Amino acid sequence: MNAVEKQQALENLWTREARHATENRILHQVLAARTPEAVEAAVSYARFLRLSGLDTDNYPLFLKLLETENHWVLDALIGDADPFLFLSTIPPNTYLVQKCFELLTRWRPAGIYPKTLSIVLGVLQNAYSSPRDGYKIHSLSVADVDNLGKHLEKEKGQNDPRNRCILDILEKVGALEGLHWDETMETVSRQALRIRGNFFDNTKLLEDCIPQVLLVRGDYLDVEVAPRTLFEG
Repeated sequence: MNAVEKQQALENLWTREARHATENRILHQVLAARTPEAVEAAVSYARFLRLSGLDTDNYPLFLKLLETENHWVLDALIGDADPFLFLSTIPPNTYLVQKCFELLTRWRPAGIYPKTLSIVLGVLQNAYSSPRDGYKIHSLSVADVDNLGKHLEKEKGQNDPRNRCILDILEKVGALEGLHWDETMETVSRQALRIRGNFFDNTKLLEDCIPQVLLVRGDYLDVEVAPRTLFEG
């Protein structure tokens, strides 16, 4: 193969699609945060996004970083912001709300960094502050409500910020009972009120109304990888 043929072969190998595929693969490795080097890169990427500013065009990238499940990365992303208000400038929409419920379903109780959970809860509290409007954005299922309620920590009481936020969302969803929009909504609203009631009733357990398999606890510290070097900022 002569020099011209070699150059042509390289050009054919590194097409635009091939370069993009390689770039995406490397970015996925970074965001997986499974090695110290990847965590350091993800921390830098998170800091870059934070300093670039959150807007309606790039917020899916911020959501993607929530999936790293690494508190060093999330601290770099959040900075000094209130986690509950972190995504408050993004109007609730179907993609955003559905993504939040996907994350709640994926995460086990106590198996996620509390600030990360707070971000998701803040989105849902905003979306269902008007439960009718929230239901139009995302029609809740019983599974959605169960995966929200499983993150309650009854032993911490109602004054715990995350408990208080979850209880508020459950109360708002429960207010849909009796509107008779559809039978699913009635079932969902009754389940929301049942979970909320069991939280406050010392004679009842969350296990009495939420499937036991959902209540198996985790610990995010058991699986996250630390960076080799910590950076300020």
